Amino acid sequence: MNSRMSKYLKISVILAILVVVAVLTAIWATSTSLFPRFSWRPRPPPQYEIPGDIEFFYTVNAVVSTINVTLAIILFALYAGIYRKTRSEFTIGLIVFSVVFLLNALASNPLLVWAFGFQPYGLGPFALLPGLFTFGALVVLLYLSLRY
Repeated sequence: MNSRMSKYLKISVILAILVVVAVLTAIWATSTSLFPRFSWRPRPPPQYEIPGDIEFFYTVNAVVSTINVTLAIILFALYAGIYRKTRSEFTIGLIVFSVVFLLNALASNPLLVWAFGFQPYGLGPFALLPGLFTFGALVVLLYLSLRY
């Protein structure tokens, strides 16, 4: 019974962390008018009109990507704990896998792209799809890690 309670507590804490990260990222991304008008460096105006819905896609992409970063960190911590207990080579592979997912989520985060002075625009809803696929894979890995 105690093991079941700790599993539900662990799942509740992970969900709470994900909700807080998603809300804070959404608030920050929308309050600074990041996409695509704000930039640290002056840039010449684009040669074409930027549609207004692009801000929505990149804001959602920033939220999904930040959630992916959080999930990858949680998976890394879970796999490191499993490795400390088992010393399994397979778990080392899972740790490497979670680090690769973490680096992928960081590199595809529009907030990081913006921080380096680039403006992400031009892909529309297709900018969001890779992050959603990564999110699906991370959720499956997290589910399997918490299940067993």
